[in-house]
Amino acid sequence: MATLTHLLAPDLPAETPDDPAIIIPEDDAALTISHGRLLHQCHALRKQLAQIGLGHGTAVAISLPNSYEFVTLFLAIGWQRAVAAPLNPAYKEQEVQFYLDDLDAAAIVVPQGACQQGSAAVLAARKRNAAVIECYTKDRDVCLDVKEIGGLKGKGEREVEDPREDDVALVLHTSGTTGKPKAVPLSHKNLSVSVDNIVKTYKITKNDRTMIIMPLFHVHGLVASFMAALKAGSAVIIPPRLAPSFWKDFAAHKATWYTATPTMHTILLSFPLPSPMPTIRFIRSCSSPLAPQTLQTLEDKFKAPVLEAYAMTEASHQITSNPLPPAPHHAGSVGLTGGDIELRILSPNAEEAVPQGSEGEICIRSSSVTAGYLSNPTANASSFTTDGHFFRTGDFGKLDQNGYLYLTGRIKEFINKGGEKISPVEIDHLIAGHELVKDVVAFAMADEVYGQELGVAVVLSEGAALGERELKKWVRERVAPLKVPKKIWFPNEIPKTATGKVQRAKVAEAMMRDSKAQ
Repeated sequence: MATLTHLLAPDLPAETPDDPAIIIPEDDAALTISHGRLLHQCHALRKQLAQIGLGHGTAVAISLPNSYEFVTLFLAIGWQRAVAAPLNPAYKEQEVQFYLDDLDAAAIVVPQGACQQGSAAVLAARKRNAAVIECYTKDRDVCLDVKEIGGLKGKGEREVEDPREDDVALVLHTSGTTGKPKAVPLSHKNLSVSVDNIVKTYKITKNDRTMIIMPLFHVHGLVASFMAALKAGSAVIIPPRLAPSFWKDFAAHKATWYTATPTMHTILLSFPLPSPMPTIRFIRSCSSPLAPQTLQTLEDKFKAPVLEAYAMTEASHQITSNPLPPAPHHAGSVGLTGGDIELRILSPNAEEAVPQGSEGEICIRSSSVTAGYLSNPTANASSFTTDGHFFRTGDFGKLDQNGYLYLTGRIKEFINKGGEKISPVEIDHLIAGHELVKDVVAFAMADEVYGQELGVAVVLSEGAALGERELKKWVRERVAPLKVPKKIWFPNEIPKTATGKVQRAKVAEAMMRDSKAQ
């Protein structure tokens, strides 16, 4: 059986219990939790959750920052056959209420003091009579304090349960780039298969350590950063926040790799670097396309291979990845499949395989893929091929002769200019190559003549001067006239999600609002 209990036990090697599992950097002395201590804590928390009345199939929302408390609680919830539902701690009351209602959550876990402060998460929980549990650490023990029992009154003293591989362990919502967020249930087996694939792809061992940059309420951070490292018997370093001290902590705690979004890579490049530079085994990039120029800058500065990967929540994260050297890794490609993942490029309408090297919809089949969205038969009907075997990712891409995958964009985000399709990813990469451009996002905008036209939002490097006419001329010299933007905006920043992901439709809305305001 493949369950989250196998991240620590019974696969915990005899020599591992005293090795660090969790390291929390602090100014005076880091908090270090061994694998054995973490195992003990998970068992203790599982008993407490059972006493509260939480068990098989019960959804428990987690509104905590990246922390020792978060990861321990996440594991304990799954071990008790309950369902963990991490939420962004920055959500407002209305947002929290949507997710609690959508999940039919029985409880929410918040930081110590949240009830007294009347936080958004607490106010939302009260409206649906969900239990409110505060979580904190005392003397290296993670403690739970039930502040409001809510609808769990009289349901306590449940038995401690052992999870099964088909139990739902985690529910995350899609980012909603093309509409209302959809709830994605992931089973213990889904997650375990994905974790094993990641460990094998990057050859992670107990000698590795990773710095967690991604928020743990996101599948990228939770599966690739935390769970994969834990399964390998290695340590995860969890800074409370992304701060300029990142590289100092990276070196001090002997990290060997990290994974992040392109936005976060750019931020890390701006942070002070330690001397001497740490030895980095590899850098992973995922969750949105990485500009080839950024990849080259990272490799030049950190002397480490930058391996771009392709992933999505519905696949329990990783689908493809560029391999470690000596195998080649290619800028602009998201690499090869791994594990039991079967990938096909199909015609979006006919569901037929396209010729080698041609574009089509990326479809996948794997034990890591969700069985379907929660309470959403319409989405489920359109998200799987008619035979039900392959999940339709909604992404366009192509495979080269060696099986490397190249993404060309989201199907719903392609710009349809008078019947001609323009890939926004291609335009992003092109304009990102301009020496004065810091960030860029291409998107569709309505047009009376062509139906849709190409719009672009460009953030310039600090102190740079570049006009719309000049940039259009630069683009026109490099691509066909079809791909020259009709309109270019120069905002101070581009709106992104908490994980650094671009929502092109929202960027378009923001730029249009600015135009009307002017």
